[in-house]
Formats: sequence, structure tokens, C-alpha cells
Amino acid sequence: MERLTSHRDFVTVLKRRRKVSDHDIVVHYLVRDDSHSCAQLGAISTPNAQSAETDGHTDSTGSTLGTPSHRRLGLAVSKSVGHAVTRNKVKRRFRVLARNHEQLLPDHCDIVMRAKPSAAHAPFESLDRQVERLFASVGARVAQGK
Repeated sequence: MERLTSHRDFVTVLKRRRKVSDHDIVVHYLVRDDSHSCAQLGAISTPNAQSAETDGHTDSTGSTLGTPSHRRLGLAVSKSVGHAVTRNKVKRRFRVLARNHEQLLPDHCDIVMRAKPSAAHAPFESLDRQVERLFASVGARVAQGK
């Protein structure tokens, strides 16, 4: 799972207002359409993406750079969660959990995981169950066309 890095990508996902939430986590999601996602959503996140599309170069995973053939994760952990050490711990946990449950998400999906303040004190097992439920819910909603 790659990272959402640009402000434009975060804003695009958050503007769609599609989300699922649980006690400690809110997951905003956007499924990108292959035919026009790069132009419409600004999904090109690498400086070499345009040349990679024309030259056919691939990245380390074997997918063509600049094409939205993968899932991307963005994290939003505000200062209300805690000090920098606490926020970084929450982000590390979210990255591990997202990698563990990535297969539940649809392809070509952008996810922004937002931590609620209670996430700082939640046990890892609880966060694991929540992420599994939320990602499964995203997959089910996308399958239904919502």
C-alpha cells in the first residue's frame, strides 16, 4: 500500500464525504476510476509519472508509475490525539494495521484514516478489530455501489 502524499489527494478524498467510522477511527475512502482518475483526481503523485506513462517504466511493485492500479493510504492524526510521540505511535499502528487488512479494500482505492483522540489509549487488538471491520465495510459499500 502506497501513501497519499499531496494535499490535493487528501482534499479529494475528504471532499467526497464517503466515510465509515468506529469508536477510535474514521476511514474516508474514494475509489478511483481508471479511465479518468489521473486527470480528474490529480492522482499522479510522482514527478516521473508522466514520462513513466509514455515510456512504460514500472516501479518496484511492477505497476506502471502514475497509473492508479494500487491502494493508497493517508493518515490524519491531529494534535488532539496527544503530543508528537503519541501521534507518531498511532500513525505507526495505523500503517501496520492497514497493511495487515489491505486485502479487504477494493483495488484503486484511496483511504484516509483519521484518528479520534481515544485512539491514543486504545489497545492494539481493539484497533485491529476496528480496522478489519471498517475496511470490510468499505469493500461492501463499494461492491454495492455506494
